[in-house]
Amino acid sequence: MEIEHKFLVSGPYKHLATDISHIVQGYLNDDPERTVRIRIRDDEAFITIKGPSSSDGLSRLEWEQPIPLDQARQLLALCLPGTIDKHRHIVPYEGHRWEVDEFHGHLEGLTLAELEVPSADTEFAIPPFLGPEVTGDPRYYNSQLRKHPASS
Repeated sequence: MEIEHKFLVSGPYKHLATDISHIVQGYLNDDPERTVRIRIRDDEAFITIKGPSSSDGLSRLEWEQPIPLDQARQLLALCLPGTIDKHRHIVPYEGHRWEVDEFHGHLEGLTLAELEVPSADTEFAIPPFLGPEVTGDPRYYNSQLRKHPASS
């Protein structure tokens, strides 16, 4: 089970990052009941299936498995239009590991931060670079972002 908070980013964060990776991902389907994603992160590849989100958007079932890189490239070619291209910055903050995604291409200008937590009642400090929380707002699900430019 994935339990995750999502925020818009409104301030500088890159100077706090301890790692960065390049991610390209596509969706074989984007049905909210069962989303199937293909992701290449640097030189690793994964297939991920996500179930429906809880009513508050905080949690959902996630199953992920590594796959060979060449197979991921072949599967990306079968994906729905609107590939996601982003750089992920890992930003530790007060005992937690934030993932800050800087989007490129048709989503240029959008930056989102995510924090996975072990339980819905996990307390965490809000880093100074965060803007409004968008957890549960389907407009900010990657499977939906692939369809729309950041300006909309």
